[in-house]
Amino acid sequence: MKTALSTLELRRAHTLEDALAIMRTEQRVPIAGATDLYVGLNFGTLQATRFVDIWPLDELRTITVADDRLVLGALVTYSAMLASPAVRDRLPMMIEAARQVGGAQIQNRGTVGGNIANGSPAGDSLPVFAAADAVVVLRSVDGERRIPFNAFYTGYRATVMRADELIVAVEVPRVNGTQWFRKVGTRAAQAISKIVVAAVRGSPPRIAVGSVAPTVVRLTATERALAAGSSLDDALVVLRSEVRPIDDVRSTADYRKRVTENLVRRFWVDTA
Repeated sequence: MKTALSTLELRRAHTLEDALAIMRTEQRVPIAGATDLYVGLNFGTLQATRFVDIWPLDELRTITVADDRLVLGALVTYSAMLASPAVRDRLPMMIEAARQVGGAQIQNRGTVGGNIANGSPAGDSLPVFAAADAVVVLRSVDGERRIPFNAFYTGYRATVMRADELIVAVEVPRVNGTQWFRKVGTRAAQAISKIVVAAVRGSPPRIAVGSVAPTVVRLTATERALAAGSSLDDALVVLRSEVRPIDDVRSTADYRKRVTENLVRRFWVDTA
């Protein structure tokens, strides 16, 4: 009897070199925690049929600090980040984000690299990396490339990553300033975000928002207005021209725009 799994092909990589060789010769879709892939499979929206399992690659599970950068391996889970003193010390807004990613099961399986590769504008970790000016480390058999996170996405779920490359790590430079994170969803937890904001009250301020565009966005004009000493109300006028959300099944554009303004106001007041 044929099932939804009958047409799928899976190879398991046991080393990073093995995975990269498979990606070069066969260009399979990498799979690790599979928290997003299984959803696509369940709803029949999954287009890929050939996969390479990279979950066994323990070398991608490390959390280190090197050259004053926090380095998160691509297979670091949300649970691992919650338990990490280095993440808690250097990137507390990621701790707040990780706490609100699904339940314990999703936190145990969902990975940093998977959330980035999936590229959903509602991804909870993405505004954190955007506000932190993170760098995505890509690797192929030819070597490594480092791409600024804010240049990684080219459109809705589209990136600069080549078909034979894997995300192997994310590097986060030291973040100077007060960090802040808020997520608004249907419920207080275990819900896809309607709006998610990560921000840093520093010099200059940094504000990143998810679920208001095809990709996570940095509100650069709003940041410049605040850095130049504009009043909060004037900066929010600028924000309205930067945020162009859409209506969808989870919310309306008007609601998203209003909540984004409210959250940025709350960020600026909370971190004063």
